[in-house]
Amino acid sequence: MSVTGAARTAAGRAEPAPPEGAAEPSWRERVNEHPMAPYYLILGAAMLLLVLGLVMVLSSSSVESYDTTGSAFTLFRRQAMFAGAGVVAMVVLSRMPVPLLRRLTTPFLIGAIVLLLLLFVPGIGVSVHGQRNWIELFGPFRLQPSEFAKLALILWAADLFTRRDAVLDQWRELAWPFLAVGGGIVGLVVLQGDLGTAIILAIVVAGLLFVAGAPMRIFVALGALGLAGIAALSLTAGYRIRRFTAWLHPEGDLDGAGWQLLQGKYALGTGGWWGVGLGGSREKWGALPEAHTDFIFPVIGEELGLFGALTVVGLFAAITVFTMRMAIRTDDLFVRVVSVGIIAWLIGQALVNLGAVLQLLPITGVPLPFVSYGGSSLLPSLMAIGVLLAFARREAAARRAGPGPRPAARPVGAGER
Repeated sequence: MSVTGAARTAAGRAEPAPPEGAAEPSWRERVNEHPMAPYYLILGAAMLLLVLGLVMVLSSSSVESYDTTGSAFTLFRRQAMFAGAGVVAMVVLSRMPVPLLRRLTTPFLIGAIVLLLLLFVPGIGVSVHGQRNWIELFGPFRLQPSEFAKLALILWAADLFTRRDAVLDQWRELAWPFLAVGGGIVGLVVLQGDLGTAIILAIVVAGLLFVAGAPMRIFVALGALGLAGIAALSLTAGYRIRRFTAWLHPEGDLDGAGWQLLQGKYALGTGGWWGVGLGGSREKWGALPEAHTDFIFPVIGEELGLFGALTVVGLFAAITVFTMRMAIRTDDLFVRVVSVGIIAWLIGQALVNLGAVLQLLPITGVPLPFVSYGGSSLLPSLMAIGVLLAFARREAAARRAGPGPRPAARPVGAGER
């Protein structure tokens, strides 16, 4: 890495100045070569999405919040509380050494599975909109264990793949533990009636299989099984059939999901280039259902216009690009698998949410990461960013150290467990 003048490395050594007359590197080259570029850009994009989400939750929920609690700020204050807790968790994880993180993967997974099983215990699991996927905590607060199961599965699978790196090409050695655990978690979520979260978990499983080098026949078999399962679950639940038919013909279901789709499109269409102004949404006054949760993106398009909508898409793209760049450059299989798994989760969920809003996909009820209201979604999403930041700091330290042996994933028997 070279910069104008006498740049200094982390070790305090002065790097040689560029030869006299040499062309100055462009800003793109400087960003691309800076060791901490992934760290700052992933952090910056995530924090911008978080701030934008808080502002839009305040705007989109103010009417409903005032109508139900007498204060326009109630739902915003709850979201801000979860955001503060999530940022603290993100900072803690960003400072955690990778070996310590690996030691915590199995306890984290066991905890997530226990919480998923508790949902089936009478008096603990709570059904909302026909889905038994919530645990009542205290007051108005609930916990959705399936959101934390996404990160737990990614971390555990990465540790498993790293410990069995020598047999990654022998799928019978990996298929039983990984597919059994991953399939079991997806099955538990399906039994709770939460098809949307089950689809996101299936995307995560596919991403983990891809980075581990699974053969194409695995994807074909699991894809066929997944489509058959979605079809069976949709045919056995009336509200899912209505969502599917409303997706194809929203005008025919103006008393249900069709109304939500049309109002979301009206919101996006009236925003124009720059929007009607922050806080000026008309749809949030009761016309658009779930305006602060699953359908917050149309409110962004209405109030901030195409510029605001594309800004959201661009921030997700920035997280994807720099996380994938880090995954490609690293020599640590654990870092690579976790990075790809997190991107499969966050970006897959964002695409499913945006696809439903734009009528490209049926409505599944999944929130937009970092932006939609909901602490159970926000907390693990910020924790995932903290994990990525820990990886970025580690890779930056390796690059600063210069050529030589890079820190690699050691086998479990080498002192990591």
